[in-house]
Amino acid sequence: MWIIYAFLSAFMLGFYDVFKKKSLTGNAVIPILLLNTLFSSILFLPLIILSANGVISDTSLFYTHSYGWEGHQYIILKAIIVLSSWIFGYFGIKNLPITIVGPINATRPVMVLLGALLLFGEKLNVYQWAGVLIAIGGIYLLSNSGKKEGINFSHNKWIIFVFISNMLGAISGLYDKYLMASPENGGIGLDKLAVQSWFNIYQLFLMTIILMLLWYPKRKSTTPFQWRWSIILISVFLSLADFVYFYSLSLDGAMISIVSMIRRGSVIVSFLCGAFIFKEKNLKSKLADLTLVIISMILLFIGSR
Repeated sequence: MWIIYAFLSAFMLGFYDVFKKKSLTGNAVIPILLLNTLFSSILFLPLIILSANGVISDTSLFYTHSYGWEGHQYIILKAIIVLSSWIFGYFGIKNLPITIVGPINATRPVMVLLGALLLFGEKLNVYQWAGVLIAIGGIYLLSNSGKKEGINFSHNKWIIFVFISNMLGAISGLYDKYLMASPENGGIGLDKLAVQSWFNIYQLFLMTIILMLLWYPKRKSTTPFQWRWSIILISVFLSLADFVYFYSLSLDGAMISIVSMIRRGSVIVSFLCGAFIFKEKNLKSKLADLTLVIISMILLFIGSR
């Protein structure tokens, strides 16, 4: 079942990217990031409170462990990694077409795959390797399509921002496996919902400090902030996507390399929305390349059943 949840997470992650692009276009990045962490924290804070007071049973899917400092120090590190990835990624998607950012983001599973093979000893079968290799080819061709829009990958700082975001995201994905794997399997066995809930809260504190120190004093000389309802939907779809993602990783037999690759299938949703909502260019060549990514997802699904 973990493979089904991975695909569901990818679907919701695609809409997260779309609402992120919608919110960030011509808007201030740091206030949106702060609001993103605020709304996500609001979604999970009741679970923490109700669990701590015994209203939610410890056998419930929504029970959230509190843990002591021994557990929270790992979650704080998770918050720092993810927030750093978001900051670079948000600036990147604000300044680049979503049909370019999506394919670049799809390189993240390749980084996770290498880490999973080296750190966790995961092994892939023939179908899975075929899916990975085809995905790499599709991603490479999609990235080349960006040259038709005058985007030089080696000299564009926003492209570099997106790649840095992906590297940090890959580290976060490997770290998730370590956080939630049992001690017998080389992890520390933290509860999936506790990780998701608390790292959002820690991110809220971190973003408040960043906003007050970096953005607020210069707010009149930078891009002004505009409220948009799509900002709320960023938090909703991200929280749902991550909840399903963490649940997928907690199931027996879940492979972080495959789950991460499937989640990058979100590029399909963002590509379609880039075509029909944002009216982006050079779609024919990008569509042919995107077909390879779809084929790779099918092979990964077959190889993981």
